[in-house]
Amino acid sequence: MTKITGDHLARSAYVYVRQSSIDQLLHNPESRRRQYALTTRACALGWDNAIVIDDDLGRSGGGTARPGFERLLAAICSGDAGAVFALEASRLARNGRDWHTLLEFCALVGSLIIDEDGVYDPRLVNDRLLLGMKGTFSELELSTLRQRSQEALRLKAARGDLHTTVAIGYRRSADDRLEQDPDLRIREVLSLVFRKFREISSVRQLVLCLRQEGIDLPTAVHGPQGRTVRWGPPRYHAVHRLLTNPVYAGAYVFGRTISRTRVEGGRKVITHGVARRRDDWMVLIRDHHAGYISWEEYDRNRTIIAGNASMKGAMVAGAVRNGSGLLVGLLRCGRCGRKFKVLHHSRRDARYVCASHVDPSRERGCSAFSNTRIDAAVSAEVLRAISPLALEAALQVISGRKQAGSERLRQSELALDQARYEAAHARRQYDAVDPDNRLVAGELERRWNDCLAAVARLEDQIRSLRSEQPSAVSDDERMALMALAGDLPALWNDAAASIETRKRIVRAVLKEIIVTVETGRLHLVLHWQGGDHTRLEVLKNRSGQNRYKTDVATEQLVRELARLLPDHSIAPVLNQLGIRSARGQTWTQLRVRNFRGAHQIPVYQEGERAERHELILGEAASRLGVSKMTVVRLIRDGLLPARQVCARAPYVIREDDLARPAIRQAIARVRPISADPRQEILSFQ
Repeated sequence: MTKITGDHLARSAYVYVRQSSIDQLLHNPESRRRQYALTTRACALGWDNAIVIDDDLGRSGGGTARPGFERLLAAICSGDAGAVFALEASRLARNGRDWHTLLEFCALVGSLIIDEDGVYDPRLVNDRLLLGMKGTFSELELSTLRQRSQEALRLKAARGDLHTTVAIGYRRSADDRLEQDPDLRIREVLSLVFRKFREISSVRQLVLCLRQEGIDLPTAVHGPQGRTVRWGPPRYHAVHRLLTNPVYAGAYVFGRTISRTRVEGGRKVITHGVARRRDDWMVLIRDHHAGYISWEEYDRNRTIIAGNASMKGAMVAGAVRNGSGLLVGLLRCGRCGRKFKVLHHSRRDARYVCASHVDPSRERGCSAFSNTRIDAAVSAEVLRAISPLALEAALQVISGRKQAGSERLRQSELALDQARYEAAHARRQYDAVDPDNRLVAGELERRWNDCLAAVARLEDQIRSLRSEQPSAVSDDERMALMALAGDLPALWNDAAASIETRKRIVRAVLKEIIVTVETGRLHLVLHWQGGDHTRLEVLKNRSGQNRYKTDVATEQLVRELARLLPDHSIAPVLNQLGIRSARGQTWTQLRVRNFRGAHQIPVYQEGERAERHELILGEAASRLGVSKMTVVRLIRDGLLPARQVCARAPYVIREDDLARPAIRQAIARVRPISADPRQEILSFQ
C-alpha cells in the first residue's frame, strides 16, 4: 500500500462504528461485528493505535446530530487521525454535506479513508472522484429506500390496513383488522367518558368528575410481555386524546400530523406531531370499523373543545365559567365585528365591553352596556324557544334518576370481577410452585394477598355505593317536576339553578348574537344553532343609571324626613315602616347618607326646626310641661294641629299653636306630672 506513509502510521487510526436504528442493534449483530473487526485490519496495515468511535450506534446518518461523527471531525482537524476506517461510505454519512465536509478535512490534513474495497487519499484526483461517487450512490440509496418505504406505507394506509399503533379500546383481529376490545370493563368505561362529556362539555371538568367518582381509565403499556392494559386515575391529556381521536368514531385516519424541519446551529431540527387541517389529511375512511360514537358526535366534541379554549382569537367563545355575564362569548359587535368581553362588578352585576373599547391603540371606545336588561331579554327568548321541550326534559330527569348513581357502581362491579380473576390467577400460580422453593413461593404468596386485599376493598366500596343509591322518584317529586316543566321562568330564575347551567342551555340553542348599539337602544340579531335568526330590541340604560333605582315615594319620604331628623334617626323610621333600599337591604346611617348624596337632599342642621318655629312631640311636651301622651291626646282630639309625614314619623307642631286658649284650658284639667324623681315617664314616641 504505497498510499500509506510513515506520517500516516505515526498518527492514530480511527475506526467509525455506526448502525442506523435500535432495531438494527437488536437484530443485526453481524454488521456490528464486522465494523469492530476493522481494528484488526488497522493493525495489519501497520497502525499500533486504533481508536474506536461508536457513540453513534442507533443514530441515523441522514443529517441528525451525531456526537461520534463530530468527535471524528475534531480528531481529523487536530491532525491526530492518520486514517479513517469504515465498513462503507454509508456508515460515515448519508448526505452530501457531511460526506464532502469529511473529504475536505481529510484532504487538508492528509488523512486517508479506508473501507473494505481499498485505501483512498482525498488529495488524489482519481481517489477524490471515486469517493465522491460513492457518497453520491450512498445518498441515492437512502433516498430510494425512503421513497419506496413511504410509498408502500401510503398505499397500505389508503386501503386502511396500516396500523402502527392500536388505540386503547381496540385490538387487531385475526385478519389484521380493528375490532373493539372484548374486555367489557374497557368498553363500558370508554362509553361512560363519551356520555359524560355530552353532559359536562368540558375536558377539565370531566377529568375532575371522574376523579371525584373514583373511576379509573385504561392505558396501553408496551413492555417485554407485549401490549398490556394498566388502570389508573384519569389525566387531562389522556382524556383529551380520547375525545379527539377519530378512531373512536369508526374512522381510519392517516397523515393527521406532519413533521416540520428547521435549521438551528447549522443542524436540522425536526418537530414531530404538528397537526394538519382535516382537508390536508392524507387518508380518511369513515365507517371503517365499529366506533364508540358517531362521526357527527366526534365533530361536535371537537367543536366544543375548540370553543372552550381561552385566548385563542376573537372567534372562540371560551369555556363556561362561574361569572354573572350570561351571554359572555356569544356577543359580537355589529360595528367593528369584535367580540365583547365581560367586566364583573359583583356576583350579579357585569358589564359587556367591546374588545375595541379596551384597545389602547384606539382613541375612542366602541360599545359598552350593562348585562341586566340584555340577559333578561335573551333569556325570555330562549325560554320561549325551549318551552315545548320542557315536558320531555322532565320525563328524562325522572327516568334518569336511578341511572345517575349507578354508573360508578357498575364500574366498581367490573373492577371487582377483574380483581377476582387476578386473585384466582395468583392463587393458581401459588399452587403450581414447589413449596420448598421459598424464595419464589413467598413472592407469589405476597402477590396473592395483595389481590385478595384489592378484592376486599372493592367489595366494601360496592356495599357503600349500594347503600347510597338514590331512591326512585316519588309521586310528590314527579308532580313537582311536571309543575316546574310548566313554569320554566320560575325554574330558570330559581336560586338553586347555577349560572353555568344557564350558560350551557343558552349556548346549546344560540350560536352568536350580533349587537348594534344606538342611542338608548340595543339592536340584537340572535343566530340560532339551527340557522334561524331573531331580531330583538332592548332599552339601554342612560349614563349613570342602573336597575337599582328607589321609587319616587321613598325619595320624597326621605326628603321630608331630612328636614326634621338627622340620618341616624331617619334609618329606624324607614326600617319600622318596612321600606327597603333599591337592593333590598335595610337602612343604616351610612346608606341614608349615601342616598341623600345621590339625590342631592340637604342634610338636617341642628336648630333648623327652631328657625322655622317648628317643634316635635318631645319639645312640645317640654314647652307645655306635660307628658308626650298628653300632647298625643290633644292632637288626636283635634285641639292641637300637627303634621306627620307618615306613620311612625315624628309629629311636627308649629310653635304658635301651643298658645291657643283651648290648649291652655285642656292642660289645666290635666293632673300635673309627679315631682318624684323615682317616677319615670314612659316614652311612646
